[in-house]
Amino acid sequence: MLNILLSGCMGHMGRVVAALASQREDMHVTAGIDPRGGAGLDFPVFTSPAEFRGRADVIIDFSHPSALAALLDYAVSHGTPAVICTTGLAEEQTAMIKRAAGRIPVFFSANMSLGVNLLRALAQRAAQVLGGTFDIEIVEAHHNQKVDAPSGTALMLADAIREVLPDTHYVYDRSQVREKRGKKEIGLSAIRGGTIVGEHEIIFAGHSEVLRLSHSAQSKELFAAGALNAAAFVVCKPAGLYDMRDMM
Repeated sequence: MLNILLSGCMGHMGRVVAALASQREDMHVTAGIDPRGGAGLDFPVFTSPAEFRGRADVIIDFSHPSALAALLDYAVSHGTPAVICTTGLAEEQTAMIKRAAGRIPVFFSANMSLGVNLLRALAQRAAQVLGGTFDIEIVEAHHNQKVDAPSGTALMLADAIREVLPDTHYVYDRSQVREKRGKKEIGLSAIRGGTIVGEHEIIFAGHSEVLRLSHSAQSKELFAAGALNAAAFVVCKPAGLYDMRDMM
């Protein structure tokens, strides 16, 4: 039985993770971390990792970028594997994750969906075949409470394409640029509204034909299930940085 320390347990994703974990026989949430404290949950909630004195086999983080440093400090000092699902991280915070992975196993992905990560692989293949002759645009849509834009998943998809087409660059806003689209651009557009869980579309637009690759999330449960599966995967691994490609 895996003991999970759940960071961001009072947030919407944290609650979904806790609910799904309670339905499994191989793991459970032993404690939560949330700066707001907590009530009404089946486990104790602490305002910081330093307050937790119990035993955790793995950490799952669905919180806020500001909580990352303290969480990684705890994970490294206690030798606890971590699954980092928080998005909107700065470059320095990503570098912190990579440094921590030199000492503990860290599973880090901007999106915990198997389908999205398959989309990532398909986008890379399309870029290999069509790159240089087709224009590439990425459009993502999320609920009106999402803070970061473009989404971490959209950036993950763009980064995957740029691995194949390294001379491309990102364009986030065309409203201030009165000129024709450049051939080396990858456009990223964000839509925010209602309760949209998450939609991502990659458009390869060529001469007289358009290829569209898309994924639509119907429920946040798929991200929570991915995080729990990642926890079971990473807990037995040696120190290193892992992502959905390793689990696939």
